[in-house]
Amino acid sequence: MPMAERRATIVWKGDLRGGSGALTVESGAFPEQQMTFSARTEGADGKTSPEELIAAAHATCYSMAFSNLLATEASAPERLEVTATCGLDRVEGALKITTMQLRVRGRVPGLDDARFKELAAKAEQRCPVSNALRNNVQISVDAALA
Repeated sequence: MPMAERRATIVWKGDLRGGSGALTVESGAFPEQQMTFSARTEGADGKTSPEELIAAAHATCYSMAFSNLLATEASAPERLEVTATCGLDRVEGALKITTMQLRVRGRVPGLDDARFKELAAKAEQRCPVSNALRNNVQISVDAALA
């Protein structure tokens, strides 16, 4: 049995190009989100997408993994800012999430940039979302002290 389970539900109406969906999360952590295919592949127009949600999950998960690793192997960070960019491409005629770029900037007392980069790479290997994507999505980490 899993340690935790989280749920999200979307109600989609219509076909792919003309339809739309309303996404809710069981926790109520954020309001209902609207989705359309054009918002996914063209301009967001105030709507979210699966790629944006995966990027949000990855940035959050990675920041947790990295902050824990820093606290146990160096010193607790004063601040980490993580931006995840999820790339959607057309591969052999089908849409595919191909890349995830993690950009992390941090303030960590007593840590030099080389060690920060080393621990940033190690944290990516421990991140559960990274591990869910690994071997299917190219993940890169750009880490530097702020």
